[in-house]
Amino acid sequence: MAQSLKLASRCAPILKGFPEQWAETFFKKSEKIISRNKSLADMPGPSAVGFFTDLFLKGGLSRLHELQLQGKAKYGSVWKASFGPILTVHVAEPSLIEQVLRQEGKHPIRSDLSSWKDYRQCRGHSYGLLTAEGEEWQQLRSILGKHMLKPKEVEAYSGVLNDVVGDLIKKINHQRNQSPTHTVKDISNLFYMFGLEGISSILFESRIGCLETIVPKETERFIKSINTMFVMTLLTMAMPKFLHRIFRKPWQKFCQSWDYMFAFAKGHIDHRMAEVASKVAQGEKVEGKYLTYYLAQEKIPMKSVYGNVTELLLAGVDTISSTLSWSLYELARHPDIQAALHSEIKEVSQGQPIPSASEVARMPLMKAVVKEVLRLYPVIPGNARVVADRDIQVGEYTIPKKTLITLCHYATSRDEKVFKDPNEFHPERWLKKEESHHPYASIPFGFGKRSCIGRRIAELEVYLALARILTHFEVRPEYPGSTVKPMTRTLLVPEKEINLQFLER
Repeated sequence: MAQSLKLASRCAPILKGFPEQWAETFFKKSEKIISRNKSLADMPGPSAVGFFTDLFLKGGLSRLHELQLQGKAKYGSVWKASFGPILTVHVAEPSLIEQVLRQEGKHPIRSDLSSWKDYRQCRGHSYGLLTAEGEEWQQLRSILGKHMLKPKEVEAYSGVLNDVVGDLIKKINHQRNQSPTHTVKDISNLFYMFGLEGISSILFESRIGCLETIVPKETERFIKSINTMFVMTLLTMAMPKFLHRIFRKPWQKFCQSWDYMFAFAKGHIDHRMAEVASKVAQGEKVEGKYLTYYLAQEKIPMKSVYGNVTELLLAGVDTISSTLSWSLYELARHPDIQAALHSEIKEVSQGQPIPSASEVARMPLMKAVVKEVLRLYPVIPGNARVVADRDIQVGEYTIPKKTLITLCHYATSRDEKVFKDPNEFHPERWLKKEESHHPYASIPFGFGKRSCIGRRIAELEVYLALARILTHFEVRPEYPGSTVKPMTRTLLVPEKEINLQFLER
């Protein structure tokens, strides 16, 4: 009411001379508008005990994506929940997600990633693009964007990536020949190795042996370290810092994983930089198409190069592995769509066995298949934002600054109000001009300044791999009618192995 009185004093000169009942109606409407601005206290959500029970006693850490659907059904488009010491506001409506993202400010903050930052502070490592904030992040983003976001720059990596795809085809052939039914087991693991080999070839312009018959021990340990780190991320972020000293094992495993990852990246960086220095000393011209070389040319401190390259090694691997795995899973279950895509690949590439970057860019069904897969299985089921410098309005709620906001992409991309038959695989929905969707209903690579910087490289790698795989093989399920559901492991992954038959065309 006090706010209404202030409003009345400001508007009195304007309303002077108006009939008394008009003025009375004006103030009543104004008071209603003000009362619609609700606070966090008014926001619905589970109790701390209820949310803890869902997470840790009902297997909820692996079904965080499903909790989005349950939360939206129970509480509406906006609700709050406490994850350990962290209070989170969940937003599960495309228009409200747009509202959040359009209020990010000059230096948007994805989320605190507190345990990642704590590790870097503990070890004295530099932040990379995934952990840096403010001006430091802006500078890194600007430098990397020149080499990772411009289509022509990304096309320059197609030769290196096609070499890696060639090794992937050999690996598939080797594995299918070990089975009487030509079945390749656990394709997600195979594509994870492919993704890591691909990003390594771009970062170092050298190979780390992920697709060899016998994977080098140091590479195998690096892969295990990544997996352990992601599992430990949720646990360490959910625990207050003082508990790290009491329950030491999660924090110790988390740090040991990062230690090896930094050491692995540093070893490859130092090796490549030594080769460059040797060539320069001999007067040879040095040209490189690998990102470490570009970063060094920008005169970034080596400590920052180590931090960025280590984080970039993680950035695209799961995106590539997940997208390829779910794409082939769905194409195997929809042979008519697979046949149509195979025809498109043949027509555009004109029978050439190795499509180029410019050719896969002219495959609309290919793009639609990948879009639909990322709608059904977003690699990051829930992205996060922190608006650090001011309160923002989201729907009817005022969200205080520094509040963690989870953008529930899994819930919006499976919303029947936005997508017809939301749980079905229909790539054609992206090809029909008359079938429009809210642009923020499915944004697997994020939006704006904080969007995935490796998007174009990841998409190119997926397109090149799918084109070559479907040129060589028809893909079928190991057992017709078998299904695989997703689960959350920080990222969205298959809950069990995806096994597929690869039949030679």
